[in-house]
Amino acid sequence: MTTVQAVWLGIVQGLTEFLPISSSAHLILVRELFGWDAGAVEIPFDVACHLGTLTAVLAYFRRDVLALAAAAPRALTGGGGDDARTGRLILLATAPLVPLGLLLSGHVDRLRGPAVVAATLALGAAAMLWADRGEASSRRASSLSAGDALVLGCAQAAALVPGVSRSGAIITVALLLGLSRPEAARFAFLLGIPASAAGGLQAARMLGGDGLAANAPALLAGLVTSGVVGYLAVAGLLRYLSRHSLAAFAWYRLAVAAALAVGLALGL
Repeated sequence: MTTVQAVWLGIVQGLTEFLPISSSAHLILVRELFGWDAGAVEIPFDVACHLGTLTAVLAYFRRDVLALAAAAPRALTGGGGDDARTGRLILLATAPLVPLGLLLSGHVDRLRGPAVVAATLALGAAAMLWADRGEASSRRASSLSAGDALVLGCAQAAALVPGVSRSGAIITVALLLGLSRPEAARFAFLLGIPASAAGGLQAARMLGGDGLAANAPALLAGLVTSGVVGYLAVAGLLRYLSRHSLAAFAWYRLAVAAALAVGLALGL
């Protein structure tokens, strides 16, 4: 992998990790379109990009993360306060990742094809348009119930399937539960922190030493680019959703899905 390829893939990862358009789908499509086979450096590069986007969301929500960390003892012991309650909701919503992750673990690689990506992009777009059809609500995440948190956790786990989009799935379900658009996005980003950290650690366990030094410039480029672009994507999306609906992202997903369907039909 060249440094130029790493920068482009880092941009794609940084943008699509947080925008509701699916990072896994776009990374698959970009690599297929340009024939960029990362080979042995693919896993280290994915770890570097995960670290970049995780750093971005931690930096942007640093006050929320510090408040949640300070409230952790109360969250674990059933104490009161919005931060303690939000912390418990995040823990509950993270729980479905384990059983659903194990259930899908043997099938995810077989779902990484263009046909599956086209279908999940289109279905996700339809769900987003349906969920965001009404008036904006003002419900806060701290008011969610335990059942609501588990439903959001299942939405997050569904994003293990390429094309679903973690942020898109969580925001869509959160809107259906009555959260405002910015609050839904904020909770989606906070909920994604434990999952991103766990995913990065799992991938890091698969790292080998061969070729890491030789590809250090590309890995560093991917880490920095995905982090910077990811930070800007989080800030931009929150500002955008304070005034606009999800329709633009839904129509974009439908356009990509349609292009993929045409390409498949033509045998491209």
